[in-house]
Amino acid sequence: METVVINLLNGIAYGMVLFLIAAGLSVILGLMGIVHLAHGAIFIAGGFAGLTIVKWTGSFLLAVLVGAVTSGLVGLIIERGFLRLLHKQELEQVLVTFGFVYIIGNLILWIWGAWPRAAFVPSYFAGSIAIMGSYFPIHRFAVIAIGAAICLGLWWLQEKTRIGAIIRAGMDNAEMVSGLGINLTPINIGAFFLGSFIAGGGCVIGVQLFGSITHNDGVNILLTAIAVCIIGGVGSVQGALVGALLIGIIDNFGRVYFPVMAPWTMYLLLILVLMVRPSGLLGRKL
Repeated sequence: METVVINLLNGIAYGMVLFLIAAGLSVILGLMGIVHLAHGAIFIAGGFAGLTIVKWTGSFLLAVLVGAVTSGLVGLIIERGFLRLLHKQELEQVLVTFGFVYIIGNLILWIWGAWPRAAFVPSYFAGSIAIMGSYFPIHRFAVIAIGAAICLGLWWLQEKTRIGAIIRAGMDNAEMVSGLGINLTPINIGAFFLGSFIAGGGCVIGVQLFGSITHNDGVNILLTAIAVCIIGGVGSVQGALVGALLIGIIDNFGRVYFPVMAPWTMYLLLILVLMVRPSGLLGRKL
């Protein structure tokens, strides 16, 4: 029983990191209709910047802030410099954003080299807590708590504020919202920056669950984030959370009990959801 509980907690912690990656991407896809393939590389860029800061200063909180701001600014540059000119041009969006995967990856390689960046756990998150005879790291409890707090904040923003109402309306019918005299441009900019900001901070917070990050991890991270968005439903904070937790828990149990099938569990879940509900578990029906 203790093995099941520990694996469940590990899966939830991993799922919370996936949520931090995918929540912003889900809103970007749903609100702006942008095929944003550079999101994984933006996540990695924030991680490298944050882990460098923590190495220089020893401050974990400063590292999370720097990582988040770095990813937010990189995302903002991509959106303002390129993607705003490619509205409803999906093929061009794919080419440009996928090109940035290699640009960001090579910039990281040029600045930091090819060596992986190991995770950093601050002293106040070090140690473990005994659970039914086994031990679970305090840092992973912190990841779960931080992810839950950010989820609540994003849910409140989406469901209880005027900006959230505009975002939801823009996802359903952007032309109608613009016709009512509401300018979606600052909302789009803010959503893009916020999604990238959360991803960068999430990389610094959750890199311990990956062990380390390298300059070419952007594509793998992107594929997982897209799977989260598809399973949970595009444009929904709750959907991103459900999709992330499902993938995190199933992946963790798969690695323990079905190691041969573990690399495929996420894709099997993805296929099953698409067969039953193509719009995602909590997504809007198309």
